[in-house]
Amino acid sequence: MPDQVEDTANQLEPPAAVTVEDATGHVEPHAAAAIVDIFVYVVVLNLFIEYVPQVISETFTLSLLTAVLLKGVLEIVVAAKNRVKRRFRAASTPIGKAVAGVMLWLVLFGSKFLVLEAVHLVFGHRVSLGGFFSVTLLILALLLSREAVRRLLRRPWPVPPQRASR
Repeated sequence: MPDQVEDTANQLEPPAAVTVEDATGHVEPHAAAAIVDIFVYVVVLNLFIEYVPQVISETFTLSLLTAVLLKGVLEIVVAAKNRVKRRFRAASTPIGKAVAGVMLWLVLFGSKFLVLEAVHLVFGHRVSLGGFFSVTLLILALLLSREAVRRLLRRPWPVPPQRASR
């Protein structure tokens, strides 16, 4: 019987390629940041579910999965926004700046519909983020909360002095 317990324990350990630690035991920063982002998204999303009647999730599990989906979609949107911003800065003509400005507006405006459609495609009627305005407010809250938590965790905290042992 103990061999079966040990075999089961070994099966539960993730393969080496999935771990977020390196050989020295340090956590890979991007993986840790992604996990923290998802936790922040779950908290913010569930606060919206509680206080905004248009935002609905049938279960906590669905809200967790929605947070993971939002993390993926918002990473794509932020990458697209940053790419368009670089194009805007690199544009040397007024027409180039105008085209890049319109593209930036399209990315920012269209991202709300992308989020709504992705959630609808994946979860159907079991999850609803409301309409354009509620999802815009949700996305702003998600991104601002994520940035606030990242700044809080990035802040160098002073190390308290060691007390002398007697």
